[in-house]
This record gives sequence, structure tokens and C-alpha cells, in this order.
Amino acid sequence: MRPLGNQIVVASHNAGKLREFADLLGPFGLQARSAADYGLPEPDETGTTFEENALIKALAAAKGTGLPALSDDSGLCVDALHGAPGVYTANWAETEAGTRDFAMAMRKVEDQLRKLGATGPFERTGRFVAVICLAFPDGEAEYYRGEAEGELVWPPRGDRGFGYDPVFQPQGFTITFGEMSAEEKHGWKPGQPTALSHRARAFQKFARARLGSA
Repeated sequence: MRPLGNQIVVASHNAGKLREFADLLGPFGLQARSAADYGLPEPDETGTTFEENALIKALAAAKGTGLPALSDDSGLCVDALHGAPGVYTANWAETEAGTRDFAMAMRKVEDQLRKLGATGPFERTGRFVAVICLAFPDGEAEYYRGEAEGELVWPPRGDRGFGYDPVFQPQGFTITFGEMSAEEKHGWKPGQPTALSHRARAFQKFARARLGSA
């Protein structure tokens, strides 16, 4: 396994994801800057899997900076909707003006569930999925996948987190990701064995493989 070094690019322009990566990377002393800090454009995410899209973003940032790059592709997969929105999670939030409206996206998921008559908790199951990709400028890449099981609730609850967090209640909890602090949502830090969110679980695998975390 090649050395990682102490400088890394976070291949994202998403403010919410950048905050989460900052929280997760902070304890390890890595010098991390975002793709936006380097003035890199956002590549088109043309993949059909989380792994493919994560690689597209990480490799573009790695080649654009000459540094190792860390990206994630993530989404909400609802069982009753046959895994949708899945890799198109962000697309469901796109507006005609070219912005993203996640209140609209959450309503879209709810409308689809109601059309199916999915009103009980066991009919509204799903999971958040995150795949973290570490890519190097020469094209070498590694993948780390995390999932968080839960159910979709309505109406949305909480104004923390981002995206679909206010309608996702993780398994074993009575509050949504949108009601949790960053510490509660991640549920993990170096030296602790468990992680809660999908991104924290993927990052935990990366940290154990690459940063020597227990």
C-alpha cells in the first residue's frame, strides 16, 4: 500500500459534506483542502453506481492537483421505491433554476411512498449509503463503503445536517439525523469501535486502513 502523505484534497463542492469531512479528518492532523479551494470544476457524475461516481470525483481532483484525493458518493435508497433515489439522490433535488431544493426532494420521496400506500414503519425502510474513494493522480484507487439502516418519517424533523437528514430516522433511534448533533450523527471518533452515519462508517474503514486508527 503506497504512502498517503499528510496533504489530501477533499473532492467535493458540497458545503454539508465538507463540514462532515472536516469533522472526521480533524483528529488525524491531515492538511485537507477542498476541490473548490483549488478552483477545480465539478466533474459530471455519469456513473451508475456509488463507486463509479466516487471515482470520477476523486480522480478528477487528484489529477487536477497532483495530490491524493478523497471523495464520497452517497445517497438514500428506499426499499419500497426499489432503491430510488439511490445514485440520483441529488438529482431529485434539482430545480429548473439549476439549484437544489432538498425540501422539494424530501416531499417527492414522501409523495412516492404515499402513492404506494406505504404508511407503516415496516413499509418505509431504507438506508443511506456512502462510498469513499481514495484516488491518486496515476489512477490507483481504493474504496470504502458504509451503510446506515433506518426508516423514512414525515413530516421532516430537525434543521441539523443536510440533504434528506430530517426525514431519516436511523435504526434504534427515535430522532432523525436532522435532529442530531454532528457528534451524535457520526457516533465515532478514533479509539471508539462504532460509527452511526453511513459516511462515518465508510470513513472509519478508511481510517483503519490508512490512518492507523483502532
